[in-house]
Amino acid sequence: MTDYPAVTVRPGTTSNISLRLQNYGLAPERYQLSIAGVPSGWTATLLGGGQPVGAAMPGEDSSVALQLRLDVPATSDLGQQTLTVKAQGAGTNAELPIAVSLAKELPAKLSVKSSLPSLRGSPKSNFDYTLSIKNDSGRNLVASFGAEAPANFETSFTEAYGTQEVSSLPIDAGQSKDIKLKVRPPSTVDAGHFPVKVTVKAADASATTELALDVVGQPQLHVSGRDGLLSARAVAGKQSSIPIVVTNSGTAPAENITLAATAPSGWKVTFEPATIERLVPGKDSEVQALLTPSEKSLAGDYQATIRATSRGESASGQFRITVGTSTVWGMAGAGVIGVALLLMLGAVARFGRR
Repeated sequence: MTDYPAVTVRPGTTSNISLRLQNYGLAPERYQLSIAGVPSGWTATLLGGGQPVGAAMPGEDSSVALQLRLDVPATSDLGQQTLTVKAQGAGTNAELPIAVSLAKELPAKLSVKSSLPSLRGSPKSNFDYTLSIKNDSGRNLVASFGAEAPANFETSFTEAYGTQEVSSLPIDAGQSKDIKLKVRPPSTVDAGHFPVKVTVKAADASATTELALDVVGQPQLHVSGRDGLLSARAVAGKQSSIPIVVTNSGTAPAENITLAATAPSGWKVTFEPATIERLVPGKDSEVQALLTPSEKSLAGDYQATIRATSRGESASGQFRITVGTSTVWGMAGAGVIGVALLLMLGAVARFGRR
């Protein structure tokens, strides 16, 4: 038996025809295999398990898989030939005629398409396309592929279910294979619509498909002090107001920007206002950081980190806070020193006469 009892072969090529020797209800026995009607110059070989065989023994109600390999000389005349595959047993014989037509092979033909030809994302996104390449020709091909993208866009092809980068794949006749194309735009790209062209080539065939990616704007935040200063002064135990400037240098508005701070233990930091509702590209907004160092803070320099966050986009700035002691404690200290000096002078005056 065979699924295709009539096939077309191109002169100068090798073709394999799948066969099955089927046993219907008979006891297992040895069947001698042979091929009749092989034209002069042709080579016809029966294969089983990938090697030449001369006999087969199918079990009861089972089959044995075989292949008829045909090597046709390039000088063979176009036309049709009939070969007969025979299986001869002790009491049962079977024959299968196979019509083989010689003809020029159709030109190679490729097609490529994407299930999602247009994608949308931010400059930080990876745009992943799944491409299906089909070999519509009558022979196996090795298809190579490439992508044309705007300047500074990175492109790479990988296997459909792997991470290994590839530039070509073998595709059997009449079969399809899937690959993935990853496109990564530069982080500094402006919002816009960008085309990508994919070309697949094999032998004398080629196919193309047009893809596109839409890059949407994205906010980019920066945090600093007024006039770019990243330092301030504060007094232990007292609230100080530090101006904080939040800038949006991106390509889309930043919405609901929240502010937070990380400061030394015991410090308190709040903001007025606590949220910036909207900050358009190219603009900045000033808020006040209300900072209160701990009463136990010693005089010196400390670090405080101010963060601004808006829907996944965030920025931070480190501020140096120089803490001094309260003037009240300074006056009290001066008073103590003054009293000590007076006591010392009085003692010298009193006991100096003796």
